[in-house]
Amino acid sequence: MRIAHVSDCYAPRTGGIESQVAALAQRQVAAGRDIRVITATPGRHVRSGIDTVDGVPVHRITAHLPADLPIHPRTRRAVVGVLRSDPVDIVHVHAGVISPFAWGAVRAARELGIPVLVTVHSVWGAMSSPVFRASDALARWSSWGVTLSAVSTLAAQRVQRAVPQGAPVLVIPNGIDPEQWRVPRREVSAERMHVVTVMRLAPRKRALPWVRMVALARQGLHGQIDLTATVVGDGPMRERAQRLARSLGLADALEFTGRLDRAGVLQELGRADAYVQPSVKESFGLAALEARASGLPVIVRAQSGSTEFIHDGVEGLVASDDPGMVAALVRLGLDPGLRQRIADHNESTPPDESWANVLDIVDDAYASAVERAGAR
Repeated sequence: MRIAHVSDCYAPRTGGIESQVAALAQRQVAAGRDIRVITATPGRHVRSGIDTVDGVPVHRITAHLPADLPIHPRTRRAVVGVLRSDPVDIVHVHAGVISPFAWGAVRAARELGIPVLVTVHSVWGAMSSPVFRASDALARWSSWGVTLSAVSTLAAQRVQRAVPQGAPVLVIPNGIDPEQWRVPRREVSAERMHVVTVMRLAPRKRALPWVRMVALARQGLHGQIDLTATVVGDGPMRERAQRLARSLGLADALEFTGRLDRAGVLQELGRADAYVQPSVKESFGLAALEARASGLPVIVRAQSGSTEFIHDGVEGLVASDDPGMVAALVRLGLDPGLRQRIADHNESTPPDESWANVLDIVDDAYASAVERAGAR
C-alpha cells in the first residue's frame, strides 16, 4: 500500500503532531511500507519540492509567508498536483483544530477519488469557534466516505459529537518504543519523593496550577517526607512560574531545567520517584506514556486522554480535580509501598501503545478507510 501522510507542520519544526507523524512514517518505512509525507513546512535545505528526512520522502508545498506559517493559498490544487505525480492508495491526514493545509488536502484527495483517513490529534473544546468550522467540514467529509479517527477515546468522543450521524470515529493511539524509555531503577524511599513533569510552559499545560500543587502537597505532608520536583521544558509561562515558585517558598524544592533532549529527559526520569501531568486538555499525553514506560507511577487528571493508559491504582493515580492531584501526591509520598507496587507493574508490563501494536491498528484503519470509500 502506498501511503501519503499530510501534516501542516513537519521537520525541521518540532511539536506533538509533527513528531508523532515523523515517528509513525519512519516505523512504517522500517516495516516495508511505501511512505511519503506532504507538508506546508519549509525544509532546512529544500524550501519547496521533494526532500528526504530520516529516510522518508517529503513533498514540501510552501508559500512565502511571515514566520514561514504552514499555510498555502492554493492547497487543494497544489496537493492534487503532488498526488497525481506521486500516486498513493490512501491519504492519512493529521490535524488539530486549526489545520488549514491538512483540511485542504482532504478536498484534494476526494477530487482524485483517493480513500482518506483523518486523525485528530487534539481535544476539541465545546466553545472553540475553529472546532465548529472543522465540525461542518467533518460532517461533509463523513458523507463523502472519509474515515475519521482520533488519538484517544476522549478525543474520539469529541469528534463523534460533531458528526453524530456519521460512522464511528476510530481510535488510533500514539506510539512509542518502550525499550527506549527504560531507566535504572531508583530505590523507593520512605523519607523523600522526587517528582518530575515534562511539558511546554504554556497556559494550556497549566504550569502555574502545578507550582501551587507542589506547594500544597508539601504542606499536606507536614514534613513527614521531603517532596521535591523538577519541571522539564520551556515556554512563555516559565518566568511567571519561577516567580510563583519563589513566592511560595519553593526556591530549593522546585527546579526548572528548560528544554532537554531525550537523553536529558531520560536522566530526569531516572532520578524521579513519580511523574505528574497537571494538564487537562491532553488528547493523549505522550510524555506521560513515556514516563509510564520508564517505570514511574504517573498522576493524571481524569479529564485527559492519558486515562487511556493510566488507570487509578494500576499505572498511577487518577484525580478528578486539582485538590485530588494534591491528595494523590500526598498519598504517594506517605505510601512508599504503593509507589513500589505501581513501579513494579509499570516496569514489568509494557504499555499496549508500543509501535508494533500501533502499526497493526493503523493498518486496520487503512483497510476500513479503503472499504468505506469503496462503498460510496
